[in-house]
Amino acid sequence: MDGENLTVLSGFILLGFSDAPELQTTIFTIFLSLYVLMALGNLMMILLINADPQLHTPMYFFLTHLSFMDFCLSSAVIPKALETFLLGSSHISFLGCFAQIYFFLALIICECFLLGVMAYDRYMAVCKPLLYTTTMTRARCSGMMVLVYTTGSLTSLGHTVLAGRLSFCQARSINHFFCELPTLLKLSCSDTHTNEILNVSNAGLNIMGSALMILVSYTCILHTVLQIPLAKRKLKAFSTCASHLAAITIFYTPGMLAYVQPHRACVWDRAKLFSVCYTVLTPTINPLIYSLRNKEVKGALRRLWVRKLVLLSDSCLVW
Repeated sequence: MDGENLTVLSGFILLGFSDAPELQTTIFTIFLSLYVLMALGNLMMILLINADPQLHTPMYFFLTHLSFMDFCLSSAVIPKALETFLLGSSHISFLGCFAQIYFFLALIICECFLLGVMAYDRYMAVCKPLLYTTTMTRARCSGMMVLVYTTGSLTSLGHTVLAGRLSFCQARSINHFFCELPTLLKLSCSDTHTNEILNVSNAGLNIMGSALMILVSYTCILHTVLQIPLAKRKLKAFSTCASHLAAITIFYTPGMLAYVQPHRACVWDRAKLFSVCYTVLTPTINPLIYSLRNKEVKGALRRLWVRKLVLLSDSCLVW
């Protein structure tokens, strides 16, 4: 039996944080708590935005998709990671591993470009307010999202198919808590030079493409805000972008550090910590950023709570 068939039959072993076995229970508890908070926060944002007509605007349309991506991103990784933390290591099939790689990469790329699209939306709202309604129509916003999902899906498919053609021989232990492409490439006994070049160059293109859109948008926003005469109006105009800027910061910082750094053995533990940021911390923090810093979301929560109380009181009167 050759190495490739052996890998197909036996799959891989996820080691998680194997260098700290005494902390496995603590790590499991932390990840489980963050995953529950992530799920509740993002599902709440999706339900709240869809339930409140006052939030049916382009900004919240994109925010719904951001919450959906965050939920799916964590759900593609964390459930299997929890098993790994609980048992110390866990088995994942060959197809399961590559399915995890595909969905993880697709969602990361989609979220990368979605943040760029949201920056364009803020540019139109602040710099072109009179054209905002006619430009950011429902059809155009939906078209942007189709383009975002298509780009993420096709790009991830290319990476996954190319990696799936490699042979993995006897080495089956992945020094990570999920199947991340760079760690998987280290196990291959085939030539991975093409995969590594594609991985780095594509990550650079995705980051640069989205970052360029964000940079241009916020340069124009800053120029417009500085021309506003009243300080109070300046603060109000820029406050509409504060949550988005915070989301950009917590998404791009660990992602750039994880993928731009050279993948040597001495940096794998650091890479795992960066992966924690954009697989569980960022998806957990995003709903808090948009709910705690946003008066419209707080107002929608109050209106939803009042409606629930009214319905409850009406049902009590009926009884």
